[in-house]
Amino acid sequence: MKTAIVIAIIIFGIAVLVAVFFLLRKLFYRLVDKRIAEFQSDLIAKQTAEIQNMYRQIQEWRHDYRNHIQNMKNRLDSDNGELEQYLDDLADDLTQADTSIKTGNVMADAVLNSKLSVAEQKGIRLNVKAHIPNGVSLTDVELCSILGNLLDNAMEACEKLPVDARFIRVYIDKFKGQFYLSVQNSSPAVVRDKGIFHTTKAGTHGFGLFRIDRIAKKYGGYVNRQYEEGVFATELLLPING
Repeated sequence: MKTAIVIAIIIFGIAVLVAVFFLLRKLFYRLVDKRIAEFQSDLIAKQTAEIQNMYRQIQEWRHDYRNHIQNMKNRLDSDNGELEQYLDDLADDLTQADTSIKTGNVMADAVLNSKLSVAEQKGIRLNVKAHIPNGVSLTDVELCSILGNLLDNAMEACEKLPVDARFIRVYIDKFKGQFYLSVQNSSPAVVRDKGIFHTTKAGTHGFGLFRIDRIAKKYGGYVNRQYEEGVFATELLLPING
């Protein structure tokens, strides 16, 4: 009888421990999801402000540019065909798209162009080739979250180096039947613990890497991060539907 009671108590204790474990894990993931939501909200707000600023500058530039051309035309003393044609060509350029990067995804275009505009202002050399193939399962929010976080991290690393050492390379396209995204940037040495790279950012921003990993896992994808000889690289591979 006593043995049966002891066994019952042990089984009950194990059951309680298991229940507590799953409860704590559930609470932990709720906390993580809350922090990730805060991070994503901050990121989207920052990207929205950057995009609005970029387009405001473009509209101001277009307005001033047209005025300059019209003023020069009005001041022509004679019909100079060569100069007139040159000015007409400049005016025609304004009918082209405002963005320099066209991926096939409007949201990705907005994020890339706004981030790269900021990068140029920081004296960072850029090499960008980007195309979003059809069949990518990512939502626009997820795609922009990945791009925004990777480019913010890349710029942060570059800013720790002399201007002549700063660069960012971005490549996005279909590779071996999968969606492939690569961001490489110059970087000082980074902290790596047990094979995991850690960001130096404080607050909710440190959840950016975790957010990318969870998105990749959600779609059965793969994330690879490497640091070698002053270059940090992140690669993302995701299956493509169809």
